[in-house]
Amino acid sequence: MSFDHLKDWIGGREERTDTATAAPLAGLAATLDHDTPPWPADAVPPLGHWLYFLPKAPQREIAEDGHPRKGGFLPPVPLPRRMWAGGDLRFLAPIPVGASLRRTSTIESVEHKPGRSGDMVFVKVMHEIATDVGVAIRERHDIVYREAAKPGEEVAAPPPADPAPFDWSRTVTPDPVLLFRYSALTFNGHRIHYDRPYCREVEGYPGLIVHGPLTATLLMDLFLRNAGERRVTGFRFRARRPLFDTRPFTLCGANRPDGAEAWALDPDGHVAMTADILAE
Repeated sequence: MSFDHLKDWIGGREERTDTATAAPLAGLAATLDHDTPPWPADAVPPLGHWLYFLPKAPQREIAEDGHPRKGGFLPPVPLPRRMWAGGDLRFLAPIPVGASLRRTSTIESVEHKPGRSGDMVFVKVMHEIATDVGVAIRERHDIVYREAAKPGEEVAAPPPADPAPFDWSRTVTPDPVLLFRYSALTFNGHRIHYDRPYCREVEGYPGLIVHGPLTATLLMDLFLRNAGERRVTGFRFRARRPLFDTRPFTLCGANRPDGAEAWALDPDGHVAMTADILAE
């Protein structure tokens, strides 16, 4: 299978507009189990911008996996598994609730790599989110595409890491309702988050997959619950292994003068996501 033609998408640009309305933020606070959220009521919290610029493909353009069909702005990678692999964000200015937003997105790179489980394609997209005042967020979004699971395929897990010292921790039970609510907030139709037979029989997973952005949001939320008055200026995260709705997982955070380190552990103690949070 050749992937060289996908490099033609490098440099592609897309502009979209939206408004930073309050209703999705109230839904996020409820989903994160807050009566009073740990962020200002008049501003979009860090990572809250993921609730805007939502995909709005017509139903006829939805593929079997629940995503919009490939092509258009993103390259049509001929691999069925598509996941959010990580990102690097800088928060340059606050976004007031009610502000008009403009997002300019550019495809920075498309790279094919063979892996132990088959072909993988990594796509990096740079987003700039601006208000009428200027650029508020710069975000590099990392997407990975992978081959379909092979019958009987099992990925050997490395030994669990030795427990690192932490200042905060929280256990999360990722039941189907939590995953459904986050899918609704982000208008995410990807079936791996709500269709258990599809997960098992088509994509070869043992259960519903916790959204990568939800895990990242939970790590940010862990920091905000304990950060006091500090303002988040940056967030870098990487997904290392999937989390499923079959058992609870653990969030941990270690305080630093310039922010915090945070990570999510699966039920067996493997690191599922790492994050570096910058704050002042």
